[in-house]
Amino acid sequence: MTSRQTGSPVFGWLKTYPSAWLRLDLVAGLTTAAVVIPKGMAYAVIAGLPVQAGLYVALVPMLVYALTGTSRMLSVSTTTTLAILTATPLALAVPDADPSRLMAAAAALALLTGGFLILAGLFRMGFLANFISDPVLAGFKAGIGLVIVVDQVPKLLGIHFVKGSFMHNIFCVLGNAPEAHLPTLVLAVIMLAVLFGMERFLPRSPAPLVAVALGVAAAGVLGLKEAGVALTGPLPTGIPAPSLPDLSLLKSLWPGALGIALMSFTESIAAGRAFARHDDPRPVPNRELIALGLANLAGSCFHCLPAGGGTSQTAVNTRAGARSQMSELVTAAAVVATLFVLAPLISLLPQATLAAVVIITTLPLLSLTDFRAILRVRRTELGWALAACIAVVLFGTLQGILIAIAISLLTIFYQANHPPVYGMGRKPGTEIYRPLNREHPEDETIPGLLIVRTEGRMTFASAPRVGEGLWALVDAAEPKVMIMECSAIPDFEYTALRALTGLEEKLRERGVTLWLTALNPAALKVVERSPLGQVLGHERMFFNLREAVKAFEEREVNLNRNETK
Repeated sequence: MTSRQTGSPVFGWLKTYPSAWLRLDLVAGLTTAAVVIPKGMAYAVIAGLPVQAGLYVALVPMLVYALTGTSRMLSVSTTTTLAILTATPLALAVPDADPSRLMAAAAALALLTGGFLILAGLFRMGFLANFISDPVLAGFKAGIGLVIVVDQVPKLLGIHFVKGSFMHNIFCVLGNAPEAHLPTLVLAVIMLAVLFGMERFLPRSPAPLVAVALGVAAAGVLGLKEAGVALTGPLPTGIPAPSLPDLSLLKSLWPGALGIALMSFTESIAAGRAFARHDDPRPVPNRELIALGLANLAGSCFHCLPAGGGTSQTAVNTRAGARSQMSELVTAAAVVATLFVLAPLISLLPQATLAAVVIITTLPLLSLTDFRAILRVRRTELGWALAACIAVVLFGTLQGILIAIAISLLTIFYQANHPPVYGMGRKPGTEIYRPLNREHPEDETIPGLLIVRTEGRMTFASAPRVGEGLWALVDAAEPKVMIMECSAIPDFEYTALRALTGLEEKLRERGVTLWLTALNPAALKVVERSPLGQVLGHERMFFNLREAVKAFEEREVNLNRNETK
């Protein structure tokens, strides 16, 4: 069986499924279910929905993606990021927090999310996944993590207040902390200790499942409800009957759905690529858009919140030995069994236990590892990451994602409009030319010759910066000839080419001759068709830098001979 066959969607991989993989996928699917089921309930809580919504999203979207997606490893239900992005538009659409209306609104949000994803796939917009940089995404997720943790602390303490902005919630938690409900607090501390301990010393164990089981057992045996500990409450048994989402909400929910669709695809494609084995087919971005869109559309008919691939559950699926999408089908089957058999037990789950699971699930988003890694490489990107984090905390998740995207786009524009411009020298005893810097003070420069280099497509936006950099080098070197090494310039935009033509004229007035070298084919054609090409002619355009330097040295020798005569 080829990788191509196993990666094809819509039942393609089932046709050639090797029986030897069945045992591996069965174990992986059950192992993943032990993580997905309690986390799904936690994600539902984050989204402000009844806990059964987290089970529904771990069933229908996962099943549909397994049959239509292109990643073997990706486990699709929902994520911390998608849940918190879902919470904001739902709170606006259903201010009274009525559970049935919230479920209907979540289904409408999933419908819109699926529609946006499918449209993006049909228009081949998979490249949009690259529009949020890793540093900005790290900051965005850290901000979400802070919001979630602060949101769950009241459930750990057993306190209640009207929630508002991030800072409002912090002040309310601090103000109401002395009134914490002692049995709830004790239970929360025990649950956090169990989860922390298992994550630390038994990292491959299903810690969330153990915590849920302990919480249910404690509620049943110790009578926690009578002690005033809030429980999850009754859950409907079985799979929900299919129904159409509330279409009247589409107009108010579409802005949130657009951001959720982008984040769903970004997280899913990143997880699918990260955990693909060397012999696995790489996820196909545009097919992934359609597969995720279909998963969300199907989920919207079964009261699901928006779905996407999760990094943590995909990591569990991979580590457990999954070989194909069959493991997802096994996970979905385990969710069905839970809905039919375990729903009465889940109703006994203390809210403090679920809040502890939510917090432990969220903590990886707050890890400083990514920030340290960014700081080691580039401080500027750390600034972007912190800005995205602060935006989420201060302005909310939906506004935060828009600011994060804007920061990413501004980063692209800034870098494109600030190309490097530097002089080059020759490594002694070689024909190797490299940027002049303090690390190589021994590099040679040739009297009367300035070699310069810039990088990136020359556009109307970058041309002024390049011009400023070139003039600074000319003023410092006062050369006879300036060679512009163009191998890193893929093309010249019209305005940039006119600017370069003007530069050549001003250089000529100062007695400096401009030569171009190493032009790429596309750039060469554009230059040849322009007035600059007519001025330079083939005599001042060279195949590579070595030829240009050799021509300058021969020219200097000839000039010296003529002067001697």
